[in-house]
Amino acid sequence: MTAIAMPPFRKAPLYWLALGAFAIGTEGFMIAAILPKISKDLSVDVGTAGQLVTIFALAYGLSSPILTALTGSVGRRKLLIFSMVAFCLANLIAAAAPGYWSLVGARILLAFFAGLYVPGANALAGAIVPPERRGRAIAIVNGGITVAITLGVPLGAVIGQAWGWRMTFVGVAILAAIATLGLATGLPKGVGAGLSTASLRDRIAVARRPGVLPALLVTTLWAIGAYTVYTYISPLMTRLIAVEGPRIGAILFLWGAAAAGGLVLGGIGTDRIGSRRVIVIGLFLAAAALTSLSVSSYFLTPQTALVPVIAAVVVWGASHWGFWPAQQAGLIGITGLKAASVVLSLNASFMYLGFSIGAALGSLTLAKASVGDLGWVGGASIFASLGLFLIVRGRRPAAAAPDMDMPGGPGAAGECPMEPSGLAAE
Repeated sequence: MTAIAMPPFRKAPLYWLALGAFAIGTEGFMIAAILPKISKDLSVDVGTAGQLVTIFALAYGLSSPILTALTGSVGRRKLLIFSMVAFCLANLIAAAAPGYWSLVGARILLAFFAGLYVPGANALAGAIVPPERRGRAIAIVNGGITVAITLGVPLGAVIGQAWGWRMTFVGVAILAAIATLGLATGLPKGVGAGLSTASLRDRIAVARRPGVLPALLVTTLWAIGAYTVYTYISPLMTRLIAVEGPRIGAILFLWGAAAAGGLVLGGIGTDRIGSRRVIVIGLFLAAAALTSLSVSSYFLTPQTALVPVIAAVVVWGASHWGFWPAQQAGLIGITGLKAASVVLSLNASFMYLGFSIGAALGSLTLAKASVGDLGWVGGASIFASLGLFLIVRGRRPAAAAPDMDMPGGPGAAGECPMEPSGLAAE
């Protein structure tokens, strides 16, 4: 890839890219907080409403690598502005949806345009700065999604409770419109014109390398476990500790703050003790935290469960996202630095596929068991992820790339940084 410097270096374009990522992250994660409202308004059960998450994540995971490859010849600036305009309009369509299936269609459109924007924004962020600033540039852009998890999602929950779920989509549309204006005025014309994009053949070739596909399946199982529970966190918290409305937003804020801290700790831990140890610790703690939610459901009252449940939410958020930078470092250790952007893009797609399966599995759990059983199912999936990881690492031959378990190894900074949002540069 040919980096196109933008002298003198300015951070403003990166912040506009980050605002677009913030809008996308808010829309993608906020749906869990407003599911009960959508369910009631559209006269469907919560499990059916949860399929809005399944459909979005599946459409994103499948379409992102395909659409990104097909639009490789389009200028990055033009593509980003187009995708953000379309994302804005799709939010307005969602806000005006008269029924469940029209909202499903809007969510599919949102997934397509989000899947176009995020890889393109990451790639452009890495290309418009000197190599020594690349890690910080991508961190700024992906910080938009981290902030969305921490602040955007609970804010969306508060707006949804106060003015209805449709206003949350309107709010995201406003964010997207502001981001579009910033991209149009803040990105110089022709920027990123020489930026290359991996083809579908390139992606398949990387996925077929020894050890890559099993490692990506570890990501999928991890994501399944998380979204089995996260999708239905609102009814789950009502069941466990008898909270609803704005208090759900407060819990989501705690989860998001813990997730942001976990991303930082995961990155630091990967540098200091190696990716393998961080992954094992992160997966074990996340699985235990989710399992404890079901334990609380069956053995504690809402009054006595408050402290254990809040503690479990914090541990889950921190350990869940603490896994992510370590997993990316491990994948680069398998493929080497030259294939880093492709394998991290594949990792993001496998994550969204896991989100899709997890949301569907949560819906099935609600239909066949109860909301209190979500923790058992989510925890079992993450324990399965841990088991597969240990098997994969035990059988993996020595990689040609430098060992990512070594503190300070590749991936900490430089040309292939660990993106804190989990959405890799293309």
